[in-house]
Amino acid sequence: MRILSVVALLLLGVPGLAAASPSDSDVVVHDLGTDGVAAYWTPDRIAAMPTGPSAPPGTPAVDDPTGAPAPNSRSIGRLFFVDRDGEDSSCTATVVVSADKRTAVTGGHCVHTANLIGQDPRWHSKMLFVPGFRDGARPFGEFVVRKAIVNRTWITDDQQSEYDQAFLVLDKPAGASENIAFDRPADRFAREYGYPRAAGQPGHQGRPEFTGQRLAQCWGTPAHNPGHPEQQVDENLWGVPCDMGGGSSGGPRISGNAVVGVNIQSFNLDANGQWVPSGQGVRHLGGAQFSWRITAPLYQRAQRG
Repeated sequence: MRILSVVALLLLGVPGLAAASPSDSDVVVHDLGTDGVAAYWTPDRIAAMPTGPSAPPGTPAVDDPTGAPAPNSRSIGRLFFVDRDGEDSSCTATVVVSADKRTAVTGGHCVHTANLIGQDPRWHSKMLFVPGFRDGARPFGEFVVRKAIVNRTWITDDQQSEYDQAFLVLDKPAGASENIAFDRPADRFAREYGYPRAAGQPGHQGRPEFTGQRLAQCWGTPAHNPGHPEQQVDENLWGVPCDMGGGSSGGPRISGNAVVGVNIQSFNLDANGQWVPSGQGVRHLGGAQFSWRITAPLYQRAQRG
């Protein structure tokens, strides 16, 4: 009941809600070109997209919490796009409960990125969302993305990871959706989903759910990412032990039957929960816990189309 009441508050515009959140001036809406997008993403083009290290596929480990096959989903799908450099790429996105049934959530860097030195930011293009994508099939149809919505901070400074989240407006209603929640306790059991195109563990490499062909999942109790000790930045970033690589970005972190965050980055922790360099400790995948302050205004704007 609490999740539904949250959605109702947003849709009805309850007095006082705006005062607790940034104004529309903090929200950036980008209109995407839609002509020819569906035709662009042919099976051959998708199959030609690069993946990570390949190896003979192993037997799927359905009980491996750091990376396992996930049941097919009508609400979670693969998000295809042409990136800032003109290269074909993909992330993951999720349809969430909304008034018009056309709202999906993903990572901010799935729609807008700067170059490697943080300059020349650009929007991505030719965005197509395919829920339940599996082995090249599109069992629940395909949806052209009409608009991408992010916080203005993400446009000006993509090093502030708490703002690495985005909402999408689809070209038509979707048939299924997930609940969404804000400011939930972050240290509750969660599952993360994605369409990774790579994995680090040899036992994962080459399996369909690690080449972008099927949905993968990880699960556990999220840990806080304290960040590099010399950076002294304490962002609201949480994640579970997970081996999903590129392509899983934007995938949902679901806890208590609601999306509470999306995958945006990996981080490694030692046994005491302290940050350690890549290759040490345990690799986690995570992102910001959705909040009324940052996430809710984007979600509210997306529902207005």
